[in-house]
Amino acid sequence: MKIDLTETTASKVNKALVQGRRAIGTPAVGMVLTLVIVTDEENAYDALKAANEASREHPSRTLVVIKRVSRSPRDRAAARLDAEVRVGTEAGTGETVILRMYGEVLHHAQSVVLPLLLPDAPVVVWWPVNAPLDPAKDPLGALAQRRVTDSYAAEQPIHELTARSAAYAPGDTDLSWSRITPWRSMLAAALDQVPGKVSAADVEGEEFNPSCELLAMWLADRLDVPVTRSFSSGPGLTAVRMETDHGEIVLDRADGSLATLSMQGQPDRAVALKRRETSELLAEELRRLDPDDTYAAALKFGVDRLGAPSDKPGRPTPDQAPEEPKKAAPAAKKTAPAKKAASK
Repeated sequence: MKIDLTETTASKVNKALVQGRRAIGTPAVGMVLTLVIVTDEENAYDALKAANEASREHPSRTLVVIKRVSRSPRDRAAARLDAEVRVGTEAGTGETVILRMYGEVLHHAQSVVLPLLLPDAPVVVWWPVNAPLDPAKDPLGALAQRRVTDSYAAEQPIHELTARSAAYAPGDTDLSWSRITPWRSMLAAALDQVPGKVSAADVEGEEFNPSCELLAMWLADRLDVPVTRSFSSGPGLTAVRMETDHGEIVLDRADGSLATLSMQGQPDRAVALKRRETSELLAEELRRLDPDDTYAAALKFGVDRLGAPSDKPGRPTPDQAPEEPKKAAPAAKKTAPAKKAASK
């Protein structure tokens, strides 16, 4: 069921939600959280689709905040709120409210969202694109226990990751971190089978992929060993190699779906390691709403390791076309110093 409201208020939206629930015969629904999606009109459809699929696991009230900038000076001055209320099959397993804000309302989005939050339920704010530099200090982000960004969607992903490091607050997370969960699980399981100690590691993947950077940070932080970054054409992460006292451990995924785990003295094993959809990543983040200390530690190590973007010679920014590598040249690498050395 859909209810369209033009030039409305938060109070009228709440009444429409109650009206919609009664009309479909479900006056009481069990929703576990409020998910606030802050996006633009272009990306709203994909974000809402991912949220509806994630709601199968986490029934929630989804508030989509779309800030519209009018071209006409007269329209820019006029404050207006349009809303679309969806309940029943139109909203997955929860409720959906699409809020389109114009004029002065753009600067007070938190005042519109606050009355629509579920009482006594956690709040998660997700920016699919164009996240603020400091999500915790954003007016909408301040309402949430969990703030989800996606560095991969930024124009300059590595710069965005550096900004996340500088502005980190407990409750912040990034879908680029969620993308490497299966990799971290597989690598940890492989190390449990090898009695030797890791002496070095190498992470191979796309050059401007923040997930590759985060995995390298995590390995360097947890293992306290030098970690190098090799660049490939992708897709995404393609391989991780770890040198141990008992030989090399290699997790290689060349096609983005099936990986091969190789360890000294054991037969090679095929491992399902497909690239996951946004809805799966979002559902994973909604499973736990407490601060992710492991992500925070990896991100903090990244501040010391990456430094300022200008400190990395030979690495072009995303708005510059990288030079064509020579066919005979080996893969470019950058080395992460050991954790102890970084703190000196």
